[in-house]
This record gives sequence, structure tokens and C-alpha cells, in this order.
Amino acid sequence: MIAPVQTSNSNLAQKNNRLSVQSQNFAEDSCAIRSLDWDRSRFDIEFGLRNGTTYNSFIIQGQKLAIIDTSHAKFEKLWLEELFKQVKPQEIDYLITSHTEPDHSGLISKLIELNPNITIVGSKLALKFIEDQIHLPFERIEVKSGEFLNLGMNRNSGLEHNIEFISAPNLHWPDTIFSYDHSTNILYTCDAFGLHYCSEEFFDTDQKEIYDDFRFYYDCLMGPNARSVLQAIKRIDKLPELKAIAVGHGPLLKNQVKFWKEKYIEWSSNKSKGSEFVSVCYISDYGYCDRLSQAISHGISKADAQVQLIDIRSSDSQELTGLISASKAVVIPTWPVNSDNELKESLGTLFAALKPKQFTAVYDAFGGNDEPIDSLANKLRELGQKEAFSPLRVKTIPDPIIYQQFEEAGTDLGQLINKKKNIASMKSLDSNLDKALGRLSGGLYVVTASQGTGSTFRQSAMVASWISQASFSPPGITVAVAKDRAIESYMQVGEGFVVNILREDNYQKMFRHFLKRFAPGADRFADVDIISNIAEGGPVLSDSLAFLDCKVSSRLETPDHWIIYGIVANGKVSDLSSKTAVHHRKVGNHY
Repeated sequence: MIAPVQTSNSNLAQKNNRLSVQSQNFAEDSCAIRSLDWDRSRFDIEFGLRNGTTYNSFIIQGQKLAIIDTSHAKFEKLWLEELFKQVKPQEIDYLITSHTEPDHSGLISKLIELNPNITIVGSKLALKFIEDQIHLPFERIEVKSGEFLNLGMNRNSGLEHNIEFISAPNLHWPDTIFSYDHSTNILYTCDAFGLHYCSEEFFDTDQKEIYDDFRFYYDCLMGPNARSVLQAIKRIDKLPELKAIAVGHGPLLKNQVKFWKEKYIEWSSNKSKGSEFVSVCYISDYGYCDRLSQAISHGISKADAQVQLIDIRSSDSQELTGLISASKAVVIPTWPVNSDNELKESLGTLFAALKPKQFTAVYDAFGGNDEPIDSLANKLRELGQKEAFSPLRVKTIPDPIIYQQFEEAGTDLGQLINKKKNIASMKSLDSNLDKALGRLSGGLYVVTASQGTGSTFRQSAMVASWISQASFSPPGITVAVAKDRAIESYMQVGEGFVVNILREDNYQKMFRHFLKRFAPGADRFADVDIISNIAEGGPVLSDSLAFLDCKVSSRLETPDHWIIYGIVANGKVSDLSSKTAVHHRKVGNHY
């Protein structure tokens, strides 16, 4: 049975490793074990983290005992020690796997070795993934939406823990399934509703403190599947009550469940507006397909275009045909040369569903034995498809630079899809209002930012004119950054950036250079003289009149821009006699 201890913490002997675990009873007969990864700075498709993350697993004790998810392999010693304080390995009857991404399934094989009689419960796809991962025989129960696992009555509490399963494919893996305990009204969602935020605070006590991380997590991982989010919430709404959401990352949502759920509905509804969307296909559990497809999808979403992630392997033929034929554009990965019959049939369905002159694009899955990308691109050309962007080639294990290239390609595609809509929007603005807005003038600046070191070092830049001083003490400024700007992903809270102020008598060269359209992943500083060691946030342009070295303190969202408030840490003027270049617009509805 679950030990009565409320909270316990264990740390590695070397505090500098910054890994710890924490356990607490959070509902009747229910205990959470949280693996705290304090210093993790990157996650999934190389999204930057500012507050680390956690990997949460759970124990439910009825007459029988179930564990929901395990932890990351790096926590093997700590997690198992904490688990054994709560239960004995031979007492575990079931392991419910919400989905099989390694940060949640990394210790499954260890549990099976300790207790070969454990029955693993999960979706059909999850059980197949586990079979391929651990190469050990195991007992299994395949479940889908509407099915139950009854753990029986706990002798101490008198509660009968009856677990209902809710399929939630693509949130954010195709094998995801939620679990709902009818006795405690707790919903276990793994990645959905989570956030990358490492703290010893178990619950969502401070809404303001975690809001930005909650939103950033949604935008990165759930936003590209907004349609799937809404479908999952419709299923959740049929449940009798929801007292808490036990998430796989970050604090458990207990104090403000309604607020977080409403935000998911609001954001997903906004992202699902309109009939035109892009289908980004991937092959689950093959190469780097899942992460690369997410990078493309995130880029499309930044351009305010609709996107749908599609797992070619797990989608049934009718669903696949419907989505592909309805898409404005389709992005397709390379696939293994030695594909099994099931995957071959799905690929055949995909190609048969393509419409004439539909936008298509291809990318390398980097699975080790891929169909040549040029053969795939040629096949699409022969079918008469229009190329949405040049083939995205991957020649090494994907790093932040490659993910950035994929994200930028997605943004370009999103802008292409929205081109007619954006033109119509510009024409719809009242001419008098348009001209009045155009009389707002601003300076001319180049904002730069950099991230990473060594082989993962990357940097970006953009021309800006919507910059203003916002505070005296501490000195602060605001920068308006369009959501589809590549540099936006660099300007998260805690990150640095540099404002290069252009000079009135010498700005045309820099202005023209940074205004031009760059290919995805292109070096924006080629043929530009920069000084890279006097500002922490990014490069300083040698020809700039002055620079301000800043750190992002907060972000405010508007319909099409992020307002970035940055604290100025450093700055210098190169020529006190020169003036700032000024930008006078004629219209106020586009740059």
C-alpha cells in the first residue's frame, strides 16, 4: 500500500547535478512522484526552457495497485528509490502508459525486470512502441476510449478506483491516452495541459507565475494539433466532474482547473478558425520525423495559418484520405526503404488522396535508411504538385540550427497559404484610419539575438521600427515583434537581445540587407561587419549609431505581435553628433 508520508525529497550527492525527486499524496489513495530536472534548457524540438522541467508519475492504490507512467532514464536511481518508499515492486499490478516518449517511459524495462508480472495498459500503438523499445516479454491490456480498468476498493478509504480511458491521439504523440479516476475525479493527461516549469511547488498556486510557461508550452507542443485538442476536450466534457489534472510536466493543476481548460479551448478555437490548413505528415517512431514535423508545424502556426499533424502509420485510410484531400498544402517525410506492408498501404492512400496542383513539400526523416528525398520530390513533380518549399535535407543528427531551418520553412509556408487572406485584410481597413495610423513615425533599428555555443550556436536579426523606451528605473524598452518573425523564438523571458540603432546618414545598406527575404536557416550576417564580444544578447553592427544590450523581462500578446519588454543592461553611442534614422510610413496596415 502507499506509504503515509506526505512529502519527501532526495538529491544526488553532487548538488551541481541538479536532479531531485519529490513525492506527495495529492488525492485519496493517490501519490505523485515528480522528477525535478532543474537545469534542463532544451526540450523536444529544441524549444528553449527557462525554468527546467519535471517528469511526473503517479501511484493509485485500490484493491490492486497501478502506476501511471515512469520517468526519464537519467532518474533511474532516484526514481526507483522514491518509488520503493511508497510501494514494493511485487505489489505493482498495472503500469498505465499515457504515451511512450522516453521522458515518460524511460524506466519501463527496469520495472519489468523487477516484477515480470506487471501488466502494461495502453493504446494499441503505445503497446507496439513499448514492444519495440524494451525487447522484453510483458503482459498487456490494450485499451481505447470508453473502456475501463477497475482497481477495486481500497480497504482503508473505502473508495473503488475505476479508471476510464480517453483516446487523445496527437497530444502530442499518436499513442496518447488519458486516464480518469472516477473515485477521485482526477484526470491524468501526461503532456496535455502541462508546462515545463521546475519548482518544489506541487500545485498551480500562482497563476501569474506559471502563465507564460503554460502558454509557451501550449504554443510549441499543442498548438499544431489544435483540432485534436478540441476533440479531446469534447471527450473530457462528458466526464462527471474534474477536480484536478495530473499532468506529466510541471505542477499539478488543482486550484484553477477551469481557467487552464478554458485557455486551451480559447487558444485552440482561435487556431482552428478557417477552412484552409496545412497537413504536416510524419511517421511515428521513425528517425527524427516526430520532432522535425513539430518544428515545421510550429513555424506554420507562427504565421497564423492552420496546421494538422498526421501520423501516416496510425491514421486509418478514411481519415487520412479526408485530411489530405482537404489540405491546402501537404508536407511529406522520407520513409524507410524497407517499409512494412501497413506503412506502404498508408503511403499509397496518401498519394492517391493528393489533389492536382496541390502545394506539397518534402523533408528528410533521417531514419538511417530513407527513401532518397530527390526521388520523392521528383515523384511529386511528376504528379503535377506545386512545390511549397525546397526539400529540407538533413545530413547530421538534427541540432538547433536544423530545427530552426525547419521552423522557418514552416513559417514561409504559412505566409504563402495566408497570402490572399492578408491582402484582403489590408484592403478592408478604412482608408482614413489607415492613413492616420501611417502618420505614426518611429526610428529605424536592427534587433539581433544569439543562442547556444559551439556547433549549436545560432543567431538571427530583423529590421524594427516599433521600439520605445518604457521605463526609467530600471531602464527598459518595448519592442513589437510580429509573431511570424524568426527572431521571436529567441526573445523568450530571460533571453537576451540587442537593439542596433541605425544612423540617419548611413542606414540604407543595413536597412536593405536585413529587409530582404532570407532562405530558411540562412546566415543573416553574411557580408555584414559585426562586433560579437561587447553585448551578451547578440551581435552589434559595426555601422550602427548605438546599441542597447537587453534581457527580456516580460511579453504581452496582441493579435499579430508580441510586445517584448526588455531591461537594458548595457549600451553605447559611437558618434554623439549623429542622429537616429527615422521611418515615416504612408499606411498603417502593413510594414
